[in-house]
Amino acid sequence: MTRIAVYPGSFDPPTKGHEDLVRRSLALADQLIVAVAVNVGKQPLFSVEERLEMLRTAAGDDPRISFQRFDGLLAEFAKTVGATIIVRGLRAVSDFEYEFQMALMNRQLHPSLETVFLVPAVDLTYLSSSLVREVARFGGDVRPMVHPMVAAALAQRYRS
Repeated sequence: MTRIAVYPGSFDPPTKGHEDLVRRSLALADQLIVAVAVNVGKQPLFSVEERLEMLRTAAGDDPRISFQRFDGLLAEFAKTVGATIIVRGLRAVSDFEYEFQMALMNRQLHPSLETVFLVPAVDLTYLSSSLVREVARFGGDVRPMVHPMVAAALAQRYRS
């Protein structure tokens, strides 16, 4: 039986922390779907298509990884793609309460869905998309924090 995991997020933009979790998730599943959420409550810097392209570039060409967009309930998306694992990253204790509630709700909606929490590499723990956007917006160097394509896209976006 093929174990399918979903790593959902807004990835606006993808960071090296996201890349780390993508690679490490492959130890838990045979196939990983990196799922970009369409969140109508947020005003993203990049379109879903741009974020998917950045993720594809940053993740490389591993055939076990695919990329999709989704809207609506994560549990329903997981059912649709046959996933039994949700991968979530925890950077700090403050992330835990929200993620814990979401994991329980997803299990309520899809009882065979398990949520696995991964902690990023210690040198990437401080990273978040919002911090990367803030640094880029004020002209800081984000190259250590993101893939070169993402750094270029941020520089271009904030130039215009």
